[in-house]
Amino acid sequence: MNIKYKSSNLQFRHPFTISKGTKTHQPALLVELDFFGIKGYGEAPAIPYYNVSVDQMIADIETKKQLIEKAAFTEPERYWHYLHHLFPKNPFLVCALDMAGWDIFGKMRGKQLYRLWNLDISKNPLTDITIGIDSIEKMVLKMQETPWPVYKIKLGTTEDIQIMQELRKHTDTAFRIDANAAWKAEEALEKIKIFAGLNVEFIEQPLAKDDWEGMKYLYEHSPLPLIADESCVSEQDVEKCKGFFHGINIKLTKCSGITPALRMITKARELELKVMVGSMNESSIGSGAIAQLLPLIDYADMDGPLLLADDVAKGVQFDFGKIIYASGNGLGISVAPF
Repeated sequence: MNIKYKSSNLQFRHPFTISKGTKTHQPALLVELDFFGIKGYGEAPAIPYYNVSVDQMIADIETKKQLIEKAAFTEPERYWHYLHHLFPKNPFLVCALDMAGWDIFGKMRGKQLYRLWNLDISKNPLTDITIGIDSIEKMVLKMQETPWPVYKIKLGTTEDIQIMQELRKHTDTAFRIDANAAWKAEEALEKIKIFAGLNVEFIEQPLAKDDWEGMKYLYEHSPLPLIADESCVSEQDVEKCKGFFHGINIKLTKCSGITPALRMITKARELELKVMVGSMNESSIGSGAIAQLLPLIDYADMDGPLLLADDVAKGVQFDFGKIIYASGNGLGISVAPF
């Protein structure tokens, strides 16, 4: 196994604002693994909220590069376990390498992963597109700029109710709301009761990630389903969400890759939780990985390539929320970044 890597810093089409702040570019680590001429690709966006930087991921690679390259690659699950023990404190890096391992494995078998897993894509959920926080006028314009069957609206401001009421005047399509942990329990319930009359599907992470008491109260009184994001980072968090949320949002980068995401989906189904797989503004590489999981989930949020002004690769395409798979195997990347 040989590894190459490089950093990426793609610009957003519009400055991207959530309750935690604004960014104009998305930094990410890109990796290429070469296994006897079969090349696999992976990606890990760097997210300051989780104290992860591209420089740190690169430093970790350099520290243990020989061990990465000496790994005996037989199947992705075993490779993930090896990486997990090699980088126990860097799930973002493990995710990028795990993606690349699965990409190689699919190419070895001559199939995209969803075909390898015998999944039916005919009933895939549509992906939303995110409208970041801005002035109400600009949020309306962003929505009108890209007609779409479902919008994810970022909230966490003093104008949340006015924003939603104004957006609803301009479309009948479904909304999803992501507060990114910005609300308190009573405030959240007041807003959710209003949003319930505005064709909102669910509320994502309304409260702080560790406000379990508040979430219990909200779970018992909310007229809309509640989806965990910041409260559900890794496999160990799935069971904690039962009785506090109606579903979970799995982020491949946070949970450390496709391998644990598959286990999280299985566990969530056992607990009768809804499943969403979410974007961390990945390019077509990370989005291609999410696309392989679509037949297994209820809600898709893989709009990274739609929000970015450019891309590092080519793969999945978007047709009014529907995902069109590229012709390649593995992750379905048709034009590679290296």
